[in-house]
Amino acid sequence: MADPANPSRLRAHWLAELVRLREAHWGPLEDADAVRRVRQLDADLPGRILARAGLLAQREGLDPLVDAWRRSALGILAVLFVLAAISGAAAALGALGDGSRPVNVLWALGALLGLHALTFLLWLGSFLFKASAATGLGRLWLWATRKLARGPDGALVPQAFLNLLARAGALRGLFGAISHLLWLTALCAALAALLAVLSTASYRFIWATTLLAPDTFVSLTQAMGWLPAHLGFPMPDAAVVRASDGTQALSADAQVQWSIWLIGVLVVYGILPRLLAAALCAASALRGLRVDPALPGFSALRDRLEPAALSTGIDRPVGPLHEPRVRAAIPAGLDGRPVVLGLELPPDLTWPPPGVPEAVQQAGNLDTREERNRVLDALAQAAATRLLIACDARQTPDRGTLSLIAELAAHAAQTRVWLIPPLAGADAATRAPLWRERLLALGLSADAIVQAPAPPFAWLESGHA
Repeated sequence: MADPANPSRLRAHWLAELVRLREAHWGPLEDADAVRRVRQLDADLPGRILARAGLLAQREGLDPLVDAWRRSALGILAVLFVLAAISGAAAALGALGDGSRPVNVLWALGALLGLHALTFLLWLGSFLFKASAATGLGRLWLWATRKLARGPDGALVPQAFLNLLARAGALRGLFGAISHLLWLTALCAALAALLAVLSTASYRFIWATTLLAPDTFVSLTQAMGWLPAHLGFPMPDAAVVRASDGTQALSADAQVQWSIWLIGVLVVYGILPRLLAAALCAASALRGLRVDPALPGFSALRDRLEPAALSTGIDRPVGPLHEPRVRAAIPAGLDGRPVVLGLELPPDLTWPPPGVPEAVQQAGNLDTREERNRVLDALAQAAATRLLIACDARQTPDRGTLSLIAELAAHAAQTRVWLIPPLAGADAATRAPLWRERLLALGLSADAIVQAPAPPFAWLESGHA
């Protein structure tokens, strides 16, 4: 099975949920052709549900809505990343100041990591409670993207996305990854600003207190610098920490030690935790992505998408209305062959017409629903190169007939409709222009409408009139 986190698989599940919501709001969609195609697939029920939704979404124009919302969501996310980078750089510059005054180490540390530490602890604490729809900066992104949804179908796109993630247990993972990546962007921008400013300007680092003793700052500096020191960021000497009370002039080497310590603390306690948290959230985001056939809207598709159940024997004598009848065989070998068929032709018209070439497959006269479905199933399995549909010009073209012509034409490379002229009767002659008008409105070209006493076997056999 494909990776659940694969973008194409996510899109397929997204469209399936969108189609399910649309049908729940405005009723089932006409899906006879989609179901017929899906039943030809060698797939399980969830796979067929996804395939049906893909065909219906393409026909109903839902694909562009998903693409538009995704582009808007990515655009908003890009704006948030830019704002996060600006905020991180501004925090670093504000913590250091303009260099005219000494930098209080504790205040600088609080400006760089204070809000980050608070929100990170709140995120860790959220695992003690039930997962909510979105937390932190992920909630802000979700709110902005939902504001951009327009129209009834457009409003269903983010709702389908949220439903899909909720059932997959991916809400916490996805929105947590977004929040951590935004914080990671801010902290990396702060690190870049620190490196740039500390490399081009001179700063003096001090600690200031009224109540605490110098040894307290020594212990605090060593405690916070212990882990960075093991990762290659040396901490200031105890003598340097005691001398950094603002009353003594320190050497340039002492200021370098404070700078490296500050950068190490930012990397180890800011950037690395956010990077690890973002990776963990992203890895668990779409692990549970699947189709639940028991959901309302999906459960009703089981009998239509899966093959009929095998018979377990006779449970009662057959009634007169259910006596078995001999049926015409399903046409085989349509692939690469032309096909000719009649559409509800009356008995006074001879069918099949004489002189049908041997290379042409005869599909019979479609007069019942079973016959129509039989031919449509065969064409869906193996499309025809050329299809000739014969119609009685004396009949009035109703909506069902035109719909069937369109459905048949979808399974052929080329299609022509042969309007069989009446043998006699002026009344019937008036319906031929109506056939032509309706067929042109259906999308057929004028050349595809043939009105001649003899069938166009030359075109059917060779492709040329």
